[in-house]
Amino acid sequence: MGESANRRISESADGDPEFGSQEIVFQVTDLKQYAYCRRVVFFAYCLPLIRPTTYKMEAGIAAHDVAGEQEQRRSLRRYGLSEGERFFDLGLASEALGLRGRVDLAIRTAAEAIPVEYKNSPGRAGRHVKLQLAAYGQMLEEAWGLPVRRGFLYFVPLKRAEEVRLTPALRREVEETVAAVRCMVEREAMPDPPRSRRPCVACEFRLFCNDL
Repeated sequence: MGESANRRISESADGDPEFGSQEIVFQVTDLKQYAYCRRVVFFAYCLPLIRPTTYKMEAGIAAHDVAGEQEQRRSLRRYGLSEGERFFDLGLASEALGLRGRVDLAIRTAAEAIPVEYKNSPGRAGRHVKLQLAAYGQMLEEAWGLPVRRGFLYFVPLKRAEEVRLTPALRREVEETVAAVRCMVEREAMPDPPRSRRPCVACEFRLFCNDL
């Protein structure tokens, strides 16, 4: 198994939460990728040295940076709030879920915590992105002890925020997806390709899928 699959939260980078777990610790973004295409996660953990950096990745990082800078100058009205404390690029870790990651924005009020993720794309969010947001919500609950009933996806090109309710079904899906990812990586079992091959056209791993 590749090096990435052996990382533990106790080995996290400076400034991130840590705990001493002996299980594989996954990134929250792995859940999004798994729901989109399982093979992306398989290659990232079982063959970690083959992943190239693409222009799309670099453009997404730059867009997140710009959105964060702009957010600091705006009010919270777009999220239906009159007040709240904002935390940008907040590192989170959950021993219960076996996850770690960095949420773009977390808002804390007296009554609730709200995760916000920036997306450099137009249109409505797919299920895979909502799964990522729900995971951050559960991690915020664990870290802050505040209820998380909803989160927001902020679409940078449209300058529009979309509310996502963190339902019990979506929370269960987070836990089930973590378990499925763990099983796949520990078995080193290459999964089937996605039903639709449209995402494969721009995928950085396309050359490694011999059956496409």
